[in-house]
Amino acid sequence: MSNKRIIQTNEAAAPVGPYNQAVAATGELIFVSGQVALDANTGSLVGEGDIVTQTKQVMANLEAILKAAGVGWEEVVKLTIYLTDLSYFSTVNEVYGAYFQSETAPARACVEVSRLPKGALVEIECIAMSA
Repeated sequence: MSNKRIIQTNEAAAPVGPYNQAVAATGELIFVSGQVALDANTGSLVGEGDIVTQTKQVMANLEAILKAAGVGWEEVVKLTIYLTDLSYFSTVNEVYGAYFQSETAPARACVEVSRLPKGALVEIECIAMSA
């Protein structure tokens, strides 16, 4: 954790969810490709039309990749969320927030896109640092 420093200032708008304004990181960076709600065993989309189920599956996929890289959520320094509908924002925030402590959460962006692979509702990518 010593290679990760949270940057917070009152001179910029406060975060509107479980993330920090900025994170400084040193050491090796791990770039995790965007994940959609695909089941690892079948390759099929799970939770069709269900943003909660899809977000949980995306987070499980990311967690498996982070674990394979030898790191955990606490080493994630940047995360980007892609939604097909920004009305899902608060629901995704709620699911996503269970994975991070607010004081060490990564920097984050969330954007609406017109479509995602396999008809998914949410895709998330992240950057982590090695411990």
